[in-house]
Amino acid sequence: MAGKEKKELKNKIASLPDACGVYIFKDSRGSILYVGKAGSLRKRVQSYFSRYLSSKTQALVSKIENIEYVLSPSDAQAQLLEASLIKTKRPPYNTSLKDDKSFPLIKITAEEFPLVSLCRRKGQEAGDSALYFGPYTNAGLLRQALASLRRIFGFRSCRIMPKRSCLYYRLNLCPAPCIGKISPARYAEMIKNIELFLGSRNEELLARLSSRMRKAAEKRDFEEAAKIRDQINALSTVTHTGQEKTSIDELQDLKNLLRMHKLPERIEAFDISNISGAGACGSMVSFYRGNSDKNNYRRFRIKTVKNIDDYGMLREVIQRRYSRLLAEGLSLPDLILIDGGRGHLAVAARVIKALALHVDLISLAKDRENIYLPAKDNPIKLKADTPALNLIRRIRDEAHRFAIKYHHLLRHKKLLANNVKS
Repeated sequence: MAGKEKKELKNKIASLPDACGVYIFKDSRGSILYVGKAGSLRKRVQSYFSRYLSSKTQALVSKIENIEYVLSPSDAQAQLLEASLIKTKRPPYNTSLKDDKSFPLIKITAEEFPLVSLCRRKGQEAGDSALYFGPYTNAGLLRQALASLRRIFGFRSCRIMPKRSCLYYRLNLCPAPCIGKISPARYAEMIKNIELFLGSRNEELLARLSSRMRKAAEKRDFEEAAKIRDQINALSTVTHTGQEKTSIDELQDLKNLLRMHKLPERIEAFDISNISGAGACGSMVSFYRGNSDKNNYRRFRIKTVKNIDDYGMLREVIQRRYSRLLAEGLSLPDLILIDGGRGHLAVAARVIKALALHVDLISLAKDRENIYLPAKDNPIKLKADTPALNLIRRIRDEAHRFAIKYHHLLRHKKLLANNVKS
């Protein structure tokens, strides 16, 4: 790893939050090397770069070029996400969870009313069509996670279906299929929701529940709609509480730093991808309350600039974005972030002034990560672990990733077109 990249990685580690979550190590190609969970992301990741490491850990650390993380409100939730990522991504250094048969799993049987339970190994008998999630490293945390999930949805846990309801039904922890309180189709819906949750497909799950809630309301089944609403609220609390708190703290710090009159809830960030002038394009990412809002991401093919001119391309993209918002009477962001230094900021500021917009504007320089403001001669220099810097660095990195992804897509399309012509 070159000196510059090593310094950037060191700064990223120092800026990791002292909070619960999952960390992801990636190599130079963006492939996942290792996934782990931690009560403190910063302390756990820093431990990989200590002096005393096993040969296997040294081999892993030598390949790390990038680190990503996902915050979690609890250790139990972090464990579910860790196991889901390991199962789907198959990182080469997560050998214990891939191979060790002694760790607990969650089993969902293939029955008319599936049983949800813990087990130590997958069924060995022929024709076993049960679904398995895991393995998980901590049985205690797993039981906590499963208990939380049961309070939200409820499921059958008795291995032999009884002839009358049990205590779990009276505690609203089981829908009592044993006495016909729920149909097989409705129970299958609940099991599908549980599968989505255990697979960490939370956005898909919440969208699915929201759709069902609207349909119930349209049919004037307000009791069912209210029940689904409570499930959505409970899931939102389980999956987003930790991230939401961290994001609000970061936004408050940024508001204070920039002396803004209100919290910058909506932030839009721009980046230009221009490799030797070929396939130049721009990207805009949108963050709401500190979290990415991918429905409002935008991509721009450069139309008016022919030469290698980052300033000209940025001018075009900013002009197109906010001219359209004005023309359509749409809401403006609270803050605009530009990936670049003082020159990039000046270009954006002139466009914003020409459009008579009243929006706060900053830029973040790549090298030293100084923050530039239009009305200040000197940049703001923050410590690596400052909440405001963590937030705008995360947004800047996402804008850069999105721009590079679009650039690669345009190059791929061009190559395909050239191959067709030849």
